[in-house]
Amino acid sequence: MSPDRPLGRPAPRTTSGHYDRSVPDCLFCGIAAGQIPATIMLDGKRTIAFRDINPQAPTHVLVVPRDHFPDVAALAAAGDGLLDELVGTAREIAVTEGIEASGYRIVFNTGQDGGQTVGHVHAHVLGGRPMTWPPG
Repeated sequence: MSPDRPLGRPAPRTTSGHYDRSVPDCLFCGIAAGQIPATIMLDGKRTIAFRDINPQAPTHVLVVPRDHFPDVAALAAAGDGLLDELVGTAREIAVTEGIEASGYRIVFNTGQDGGQTVGHVHAHVLGGRPMTWPPG
């Protein structure tokens, strides 16, 4: 996926110290709002899951929070249970895709050196083939 903003730039913060719910130039905020088309797999109140446009495995689904957080560290710091919900949604995808029993990988790329290309936290759910280690 193409970057929505340089990863070095933090997301705008509201006066309460929380990240904005939506960032106008963010690809994943646009998908969550229904403004950008995607193949939606699960559509929840606080999370949405959709197929990656450049799949790296037979199953490759992205799970994102509807609210904008720049990375998993910011999401974890928010501490409102949304990170747990995101991982729970990833498990639901594994069940739906029939890969729960055989195994799957959940990946959060964080920062430029971590391979994050879109500055909106997202979990990659990968499965349907054996995964190798190290991953890259």
